[in-house]
Amino acid sequence: MQDVVQWLKDHGNLKIINEPLDVELEIPHIAYVEVKTDNSRPILFSNPINKKKNIQYDMPVLMNIFANKELTEKIFDKHPDDVAQGIDKLLKIKPPEGFLEKLKMLPDLIALKNVFPKRSKKRGTCQEIIIPKSEVDLDKLPILKTWEGDGGAFITMGQVYTQSLDGSMQNLGMYRLQQYDKNHLGMHWQIHKDASHFFDQYQKAGKKMPVTVAIGGDPLYIWCGQAPMPHGMFEMLLYGFVRGKNAQLVKSISNDIQIPNDVDIVIEGFVDPENLKIEGPFGDHTGYYTLEEPYPVLEVETITMKEKPVFQATVVGKPPLEDKYMGWATERIFLPMLKPMAPDLLDYYMPENGVFHNLILGKMKTLYKGHAQQFMHAFWGVGQMSFVKHAIFVNEDAPKLDDDLAITEYILNRLDPKKILITQGIIDALDHTANETLVGGKLGIDATANEVADAIKTPLSDESLLERMKEVDGNILECRQYFSHTKNPICLITVHKVQSMQNMIAKLRVLKEHIKVLIIVDKINNDINEPYMLIWRVVNNIDAQRDIVLEPFIAVDGTNKSTVDGFNRTWPGDTFCTKEVLDSLQERKLIDIDEAFIKKFGLLPFN
Repeated sequence: MQDVVQWLKDHGNLKIINEPLDVELEIPHIAYVEVKTDNSRPILFSNPINKKKNIQYDMPVLMNIFANKELTEKIFDKHPDDVAQGIDKLLKIKPPEGFLEKLKMLPDLIALKNVFPKRSKKRGTCQEIIIPKSEVDLDKLPILKTWEGDGGAFITMGQVYTQSLDGSMQNLGMYRLQQYDKNHLGMHWQIHKDASHFFDQYQKAGKKMPVTVAIGGDPLYIWCGQAPMPHGMFEMLLYGFVRGKNAQLVKSISNDIQIPNDVDIVIEGFVDPENLKIEGPFGDHTGYYTLEEPYPVLEVETITMKEKPVFQATVVGKPPLEDKYMGWATERIFLPMLKPMAPDLLDYYMPENGVFHNLILGKMKTLYKGHAQQFMHAFWGVGQMSFVKHAIFVNEDAPKLDDDLAITEYILNRLDPKKILITQGIIDALDHTANETLVGGKLGIDATANEVADAIKTPLSDESLLERMKEVDGNILECRQYFSHTKNPICLITVHKVQSMQNMIAKLRVLKEHIKVLIIVDKINNDINEPYMLIWRVVNNIDAQRDIVLEPFIAVDGTNKSTVDGFNRTWPGDTFCTKEVLDSLQERKLIDIDEAFIKKFGLLPFN
């Protein structure tokens, strides 16, 4: 992996685009479309430019590195399940009792020596070029602006290396960084992250905090940066475990932080705890904009790089995205780490259209009444799993969790309002749905029991049901029923929203004989025939405490919220492509999409 571009040419079906393309919107839009295609490929943009600033960059932009499952497995050089087996074996290791047992354990112990990073006193290949503070100019890097509504250009694949005040702990995180000017970046580390905890230490001590941001090198570095490692563990230990060889680190030029020798670009600087600046808005991986908030600012001291650097970047927005495949690897590898707190957990799955933290399915060996509820509380109380908003647990006889149709049918046949837990807990800082930041509703569904007995008393066709609904409320516009053959069919309706949906739900009680599960979404920007994106919309848009009713049927309000709902925060907008940019790219044959593709993935507003 010393030359990632050549490796992707040889192993990843790398697409190379030589036409000059703008870092503002054009390059990100191409990558965004590509990752949604059936045969997604990594892309090298060899001639990035910035039309607004009249810049022609001297380094290429590499995107969609984790373009598909096959390529992700090649990056790991093994299936993620094999990595998980190694972790599971390590967690279960016991002191040997005799000489033969010691001999058997020897290969495992020898392999562990590869986990710990090696620190060199020499300069690295990432420091072949050193740019002093007086010459620092972030405009020389092809930093992307992905969405028209973004507050500026953002580094989206930055490996952010930080250390605790006393230097005893080091952390690698993946945080976006907004470019403010030629030598300042906004540091979007959320309040729950290790880097933010380190920042608190420096702030209390009244000291500036050193930060080093690396871009490029082995793609596994950036994957490690988003891995949910236990607090205090340096993510490069995980790199060594996966690779089976020590990470080779070198000291930053202007601070003591250690970074990988072979990254392409290094940005070093200091964060003044007293200096906060508005960061954002930014079209995020939730498919919504995160709004403007004050965050720390990195003042750049120096930039170093290889002689021929490659600028790695990713694009975020609505699913599916590159994080689908990064998340798949994370999900598989970290299963053994969940089992100590939930020993009877057999498997789990975090669908990408659930934006990972918004929906998790768990398969378990159910041993006693309340076992699933015990799992819910365990998940909501540990590390990054605590951010999960909606958790559904099924028994060991359930279909494969990623068999979407079969597992949905299984759940609906066992869905019982009495086994639905709605509570409150911590939520992700990016969540926009709760009435207050950082704390919101949690939903747990226990679908581990036998099938429920009752089905709909009087089923109606979509047309008949819609007609009856319109008699109750003329703002109901469409109706489609999914999984009508199950005990709990889903009735999905679109509405023209003029009031709180709680009022509409109350009025629809008269149709309780025809409804078991009612889901409501806005007509605008939702296609009633696209369940993949409807799941994305609903799990993104609900706060379980406010938006779910359990009697006389289960009702879920997946509409956008406003003051009519008693919601007084700003509700963010969707991430949409810029039509003129899509049209231009289509005319130049740089993308090949039709109206069906655009509507399916919500690339542009509709309805």
